[in-house]
Amino acid sequence: MNSERERTYHHGDLRRVILDAALDVIATNGPGALSLRDLARRANVSHAAPAHHFKDRTGLLTAVAAEGYALFADALAGAPDLRERGVAYVRFAATHPAHFRVMFQPDLHRTDDPDLLAARTRATEALRAGVADLAPAGRGEDDRLAGVAAWSLAHGFATLLLSGNLADAMEGRDPEEAFRSLAALIFAPE
Repeated sequence: MNSERERTYHHGDLRRVILDAALDVIATNGPGALSLRDLARRANVSHAAPAHHFKDRTGLLTAVAAEGYALFADALAGAPDLRERGVAYVRFAATHPAHFRVMFQPDLHRTDDPDLLAARTRATEALRAGVADLAPAGRGEDDRLAGVAAWSLAHGFATLLLSGNLADAMEGRDPEEAFRSLAALIFAPE
């Protein structure tokens, strides 16, 4: 009985412990490997404990996505221009691969979650501000298409980098510097 009480009682921030364990699983094995029961075992709590914080697996993945977008928005906000926002995008993906994998798979989370919507809006505004700051010659006639081009470049580069598909092309180059060079090919200097 005493070992059961120890297993089901938890000190500290269980929500954070479960989120961190989920991020580890996602980074190692992908979101498909995520199980609330396994996370409870890792946290040494009852199998029902994670449901108190996240309700279900989708709720947990929604929390991961919301946290990811909030971190992402913060990372983008500090960048002085569009190119550096792209660098921040790539850096974020490299340092938060589990968040990144979940954020851009809307079938994994509740896309109408208020925390997720607020964080995603902040990130979107930070990206759009980078395009708005470009000189007209650098963005063309359509701001929205310029935004799609910038997003496609940063997201595509980050995704290829995380999946290991750029290993040969990078030849040991710093990913951030490589991205700066690519961005200079697409967007005219200001």
